Amino acid sequence: MEVGYTLMTEQAGPRQLVRDAVAAEEAGFGFAVISDHAFPWLEEQGHSPYAWSVLGAVAQATRSLDLMTYVTCPIRRYHPAIVAQKAATVALLCDGRFTLGLGAGENLNEHVVGGGWPPADVRHEMLAEAVTIIRSLLDGGYVNHRGEHFHVESARVWDRPEERVPIGIAVSGPQSCALAGEHADVMVAVEPDGDLGAAFDAAGGAGKPRVGQMPVSFDRDRNAAIRRAHEQFRWFGGGWKVNAELPGPASFSAASQFVRAEDVAGSIPCGDDVGAVVDAARAWVDAGFTHLALVQVGGEAQDPFVEWAGRELLPALRDL
Repeated sequence: MEVGYTLMTEQAGPRQLVRDAVAAEEAGFGFAVISDHAFPWLEEQGHSPYAWSVLGAVAQATRSLDLMTYVTCPIRRYHPAIVAQKAATVALLCDGRFTLGLGAGENLNEHVVGGGWPPADVRHEMLAEAVTIIRSLLDGGYVNHRGEHFHVESARVWDRPEERVPIGIAVSGPQSCALAGEHADVMVAVEPDGDLGAAFDAAGGAGKPRVGQMPVSFDRDRNAAIRRAHEQFRWFGGGWKVNAELPGPASFSAASQFVRAEDVAGSIPCGDDVGAVVDAARAWVDAGFTHLALVQVGGEAQDPFVEWAGRELLPALRDL
């Protein structure tokens, strides 16, 4: 399993994210994923720069680090034709090191353009149609489309890489697994659930990469690590069905108000115990994931985490 690093736009500004990507590459992380948000989950996180501008800068600042959106929603805030253009441009800037990760999105980020928030089954219909449009544009030539959810009028992506940009699709249940198995080159998930991989396989995804994501709160002082994780990541345990529906940071704060520090410490490795992170990562290996992106909780805690990971954690995870 290859170990990657998360550029979490919700907890750091754009210049820091670029510096963090360079440091992660130098420390030995094999790839980096970036969240694509309009809002942070909680006010305490305090950031949300435009991920695609950050990607352009990271593409030029790094040499070998593979990059991926984790994930972009192409059904509301962005039209799929624009997503195709952005993906092609970033892929060119980083010489083909880019994978376009897509998902059905969260109300948190997509509400900003108005028009309401569709139910999950409609969002999956929209995502399937959006992926069809994006693939057609990345294949080249003019595209015209009159669909149930999107129209495309004589669109073309003029600057494209020689090899088509791989597409990942986020999965969380039977509908999304079926969609990903049919349309995706990569499966994306935020929980180490082997059933997701089995459903992805059954829908046509057998043998394709699976990318997961796991939070970590590193600190030499374990109590400080727990406090930071509780402050900034107590929303994490809500699950996709809840997280996709809440409209803003205040809602996530209210929904997580009764989450205790010990609850967070029981679900996120906190402190500097390499073995605890390895044990948590083992669940992803057992579930068949080929890639795992680590999220260090806290924008201010990235430098010590990356240094520790390069010296102690990555070698242990490679042994795993």
